[in-house]
Amino acid sequence: MIFHSFLEVKTMHAAYKKQEDPHRGDAITALNSKPSKPFKFKKHLVHLFLLPALLLYVVFQIYPILAAFYNSFFDFRGYVRMHFVGLNNFVKLFTESPYNERFFNAFGHNILYFCVVFFSELCLAFFLALLINSVTKGREFFKFVYFAPKLLSVIVVGFLFNLILNPIHGALNAFLRAVGLDFLTASWLGNPDTALFAIIFVSSWYGLGFSMLVYLAGLQSIPQEIYEAAKLDGASGWRMLFNITIPMVMQSIMVTVILTFIGAFETFELIYAMEGSSGSPYYATDVLTTYFYRLAFGSIGSNSSIGLGSALAVILFLLVACASALLLVFFRKKEVDY
Repeated sequence: MIFHSFLEVKTMHAAYKKQEDPHRGDAITALNSKPSKPFKFKKHLVHLFLLPALLLYVVFQIYPILAAFYNSFFDFRGYVRMHFVGLNNFVKLFTESPYNERFFNAFGHNILYFCVVFFSELCLAFFLALLINSVTKGREFFKFVYFAPKLLSVIVVGFLFNLILNPIHGALNAFLRAVGLDFLTASWLGNPDTALFAIIFVSSWYGLGFSMLVYLAGLQSIPQEIYEAAKLDGASGWRMLFNITIPMVMQSIMVTVILTFIGAFETFELIYAMEGSSGSPYYATDVLTTYFYRLAFGSIGSNSSIGLGSALAVILFLLVACASALLLVFFRKKEVDY
């Protein structure tokens, strides 16, 4: 109704203007009566090629997330959805034993995993990026050497290091015995004090090359004129590092930190390949993803396993999403434009 009234008023106004200027109405009519372009099917045919990828994304990404949110509010008997229980599954995870004990133990391991990987992988990757960026010969060779482990499957890497860290026939203990360091030999994956750190070491080695390439791309995007101007002002190497290099590669640091955080809380394949899903030894390598695997598909959750597992998946999703958003906002404020 409002639209029709607007058209009537517009028509009356045009007629009034035409009385004042007879040629004005013809001009307005000519402007408003532009020929409509025919719909070109071939031009929009390219959008149909996006449908398979969109369908796969919806089926394997969006639907599982929505299903997890929905199932977290229900009780299950096996794989059959039974009664609506509200937030009872979430309360059970935080308050009832052994669920709360396993949850906070796994959550602590995820925090430790991220902190150690952050300092061991990201800091070392940044140092390597600085070294490779400073050389002129052999740069492509070193880039390939450090990135080569990323070309391997995570499962292959896990089984490979499972053999290397074997306490009896492993290459690491054999090397330590060969050089007279027998006192350093240990059951690396069988000792609760060393098992998680051994897995973190393998994870850092595996992801070092990717982080190094991200940092190297950021370093190579910095104009050399800025360094030349700083040298003319008498700036030292350390001062240029902290006042020029680090602020200008903040975007690369943001990418690596966020991806490392997400990877630390979603790690599963490497731990599964090296220790299985039981969190052995004595839950020393248990993280939220392995706990979710046992909770949803094992026997720990009995009749309500799917509901409890879905609740844990929702918690993990919200934790990663919120923390990533906060990190994104934090690093955005630290970026420097040039």
